[in-house]
Amino acid sequence: MEAIANSSWFIPVLAVIMGIGLLGLMLYIIPGLTIIWLAILAYGVVTGFSLSTGILFAVITVLMVGGSLIDNLFMGAEAKKTGASWVSVVVAVVAGIAGTFILPPFGGLLFAAVSILIVEWIRKRDLKEGVKSAGGILKGCGFAVITRLGIGVLMIGLWVVWVLWL
Repeated sequence: MEAIANSSWFIPVLAVIMGIGLLGLMLYIIPGLTIIWLAILAYGVVTGFSLSTGILFAVITVLMVGGSLIDNLFMGAEAKKTGASWVSVVVAVVAGIAGTFILPPFGGLLFAAVSILIVEWIRKRDLKEGVKSAGGILKGCGFAVITRLGIGVLMIGLWVVWVLWL
């Protein structure tokens, strides 16, 4: 493992993988935070963990888990602000997950927005209300992308601290 840790290619390869993870945060089919986390885990396994780097890795892990939950929380919260029911939000989340696999990379977002529009339109018998809820879920998605990008940059920044100073 020491040969890998001291090689000239190891850190640049991890940096490229983390860059791919950052780009993946803008597409729902690619789990960008998980990719970044796995690259940092690989660094830790190869170079070894100390008490301070173990604590830092635990913080990075909490950021990854929290960031992975952000999508559903932000999308649901914004839809609820527009008056959408929890049933509509759950249908939108399920449709979004299915849409990710049916029509990548943006099918998840499309399916979530269309499904909440339809459910709210039927529920309230008002197309404007359905459109408002679909807009809420899209707004929440935008907030989630920005937040996940920030979390990804923070995770990479903590890794840089690890590489340079710990």
